[in-house]
Amino acid sequence: MRSIFLLALLLPFFASAQTGIVTGTVRDRNTQEPLIGVTVQVIGSQLGTITNAEGAFRIESIPVGSYTIQSSYLGYQPVSRFNVNVTTGNVQILNFEMVPATSQLQQIEVVANRRQSAVVADLITPLSVQSLTTEEIRSNPGGNFDISKVVQVLPGVATNGTSGGRNDLIIRGGAPNENVYYLDGIEIPLINHFTTQGSAGGATGILNVSFIEDLKVSSSAFDARYDNALASVFEFNQRYGNLERFSGNVRLSGSEFATTLEGPVGAKTTYLVSARRSYLQFLFKLLDLPIRPSYWDFQYKVDHKLNDKTTVSFIGVGAIDDFSFGVPRESTPENEYILRSVPYIKQWNYTTGVAVKRLVDDGYINLALSRNAFDNGLTKYEAAEEGENQQMTLNTSSRETENKLRLDINKYKNGWRYSYGVAGQYVQFTNDIYSVIRKELRDDQNNLVQPGVTLDYNADLDFFRYGAFGQVSRSVLDNKLGLSLGIRTDMNSFTKEGNNPLKTLSPRVSLSYLFSSRWTINASSGIYYKLPSYTVLGYQDDNTYLNQQADYIKSVHYVMGTEFLPRQDLRFTLEGFYKDYSNYPVSIRDGISLANQGGEFGAIGNEAVTSGGKGRAYGAEFYLQKKLTGTVFSVLSYTYVVSEFTGTDGRYIASAWDYRHLLSGLLGKKLPRNWEFGAKYRYAGGAPATPFDLEASQLNYASLGVGVLDYTRLNSERLDAFSQLDVRIDKKWNLNRITLDLFLDIANVLGSNTPGYDRYTFQRNEDNTSFATTDGEPLRTDGSNAIPVILKNNDGNLVPTLGFIVEF
Repeated sequence: MRSIFLLALLLPFFASAQTGIVTGTVRDRNTQEPLIGVTVQVIGSQLGTITNAEGAFRIESIPVGSYTIQSSYLGYQPVSRFNVNVTTGNVQILNFEMVPATSQLQQIEVVANRRQSAVVADLITPLSVQSLTTEEIRSNPGGNFDISKVVQVLPGVATNGTSGGRNDLIIRGGAPNENVYYLDGIEIPLINHFTTQGSAGGATGILNVSFIEDLKVSSSAFDARYDNALASVFEFNQRYGNLERFSGNVRLSGSEFATTLEGPVGAKTTYLVSARRSYLQFLFKLLDLPIRPSYWDFQYKVDHKLNDKTTVSFIGVGAIDDFSFGVPRESTPENEYILRSVPYIKQWNYTTGVAVKRLVDDGYINLALSRNAFDNGLTKYEAAEEGENQQMTLNTSSRETENKLRLDINKYKNGWRYSYGVAGQYVQFTNDIYSVIRKELRDDQNNLVQPGVTLDYNADLDFFRYGAFGQVSRSVLDNKLGLSLGIRTDMNSFTKEGNNPLKTLSPRVSLSYLFSSRWTINASSGIYYKLPSYTVLGYQDDNTYLNQQADYIKSVHYVMGTEFLPRQDLRFTLEGFYKDYSNYPVSIRDGISLANQGGEFGAIGNEAVTSGGKGRAYGAEFYLQKKLTGTVFSVLSYTYVVSEFTGTDGRYIASAWDYRHLLSGLLGKKLPRNWEFGAKYRYAGGAPATPFDLEASQLNYASLGVGVLDYTRLNSERLDAFSQLDVRIDKKWNLNRITLDLFLDIANVLGSNTPGYDRYTFQRNEDNTSFATTDGEPLRTDGSNAIPVILKNNDGNLVPTLGFIVEF
């Protein structure tokens, strides 16, 4: 640590006035053809250039700093990229996609205001769309370069308990597994370490921010090309590597070390590769915490230009996770609870694929072939006492593998934009599981106190999934009204009615009307379907798949909103939404909707279900976004959301994600001498909570290590509201081809309490070596002589992170 500060003190003596480079390409958004002669300008300066015959540009000798870069071309709507940080270390690579002035309903000036990133919403998704650039992701206070944490500033987005301890993304009251993620058009099922199987959340993100050019989040009006989305679609677009020279960056922070390398291979190929290693296990051991999380992740992208019409991209993302435990030096009730309640986790996952883009007359063709796999191992032992006689209560070895082929054709002709395509995948799912749900208990006279419930089966399932889609859009009424129509269907070879294309026929329509030069009114409605998770489909009893009759989960969206654009860097949106769910899986054992599950480490869905569950989520969102055009940028969002689902009794009950009020704000300030300051604030209403069944908890805690919830009172209580302020300070030094960014990131700077769910346990003796009992005898297996204790879980800790990034 002392060497970091010494380096910071010495750097000003070596720094001098330096310049950087911005390079990239400009293409027609509809046809992907390179545009020749486009003016690319650094706003506020005389620097600029025009694109060459390949649509490429290069601007040199730009003084280091933050700029707006704009592309303009006769007959096209100008596009601006805000907050482009020019440094001496890395070349800034920007890819512009421009839209002909007649293909959308907005006038040229209005569109420049409306769409502020290279990948933007259009007639297909005129509303419920937000975007973030790589700089907004990278400099987010409290985000720790984690995309899942950064998107929390967007409207309608919450996390599990909103505590920041997990990355479960809750979009407009939907469950974490209702979101889908695409990286350069290839689906990546997992974006988090220590993922909950059957859900999508985890502890921290996998994706490398250095690869990402921008991110588009759609919370409704999904493009018909995307399947299995009920709550949102995340589209991550990666940049290509440096075509001029070898370069990269190294990042060291309070929890991890990461490096990214990039460069050319010949004249037609570029690469990006990265690796990251955590050292949380050493930090937690030093802090005397019982958990020892450890992970690696890797990422690569190789782009090759076969010819003027064809490009090939190879992408890959992978992670290795190990969640184990150590014996703390000081034993506390909280540490003992963690040791007995959370399973050992060993996971690995990867997604790898190749995408081919071929330019054709009036459009382009995308062909993607990919494979992804997720291996999940969970182990847990009885919680009564330590020692060699502990019995295993959970032992799972599961693997999900998907082999996918996607083809889509995209055309733009005479003002019509249309696309169509097909997709297919071969699924392999294995699940060797032993799990004690309830242990058989008998009294001293051998009378049955509680019958045992144990899962013990080995599923080996393989089947096919396939689908098709079509989408068409155009503007009419003198380009004031935009219309978009889409339809898709999805099928599979496993479920009882999975091969019926009419069961999942999902039309959707979007409208966008230019009410005035600054106001736009938008509306959309659509039907969306999702196949239940593989853990649900693979559940067995007596070698029979009991959930083969499960239906696709259905959600119907209704959205209406407006957008106001008073000037180029300022945007206001207001939207109301209603989502109607049906066919949601409901647990036969517990009688509750699986929409409430997914917020714990481990796995969900290994149980018999019915498909009779219903749900609804509705509310309104307000969003204000001020892009950086001077020295300040800011974001403010507020969402009111109600989320309710039914169980076997048919009653609508607040779901686990029914936070009601979500408020977030972000403020960033560029200061003199390359200093930057940022602050992020988040507030969320109290999360619903279910009280313990005290009798069942006392009977089962000795074996399970956790209390048993009383589902007859599902979500009848609420936690306190969540509130947190994060701040970040950056200082950059630009040397000759090297940039150093020294940062201090402080999460929860006010030390606010973080509301969490209560923990059920038994009281321990004074030296904390064993459980205390009412009769002084050893703890009975049925817990009848235990002393129950409820541990509160609302600690709040200030978490500082000091680190640096070296670009070269």
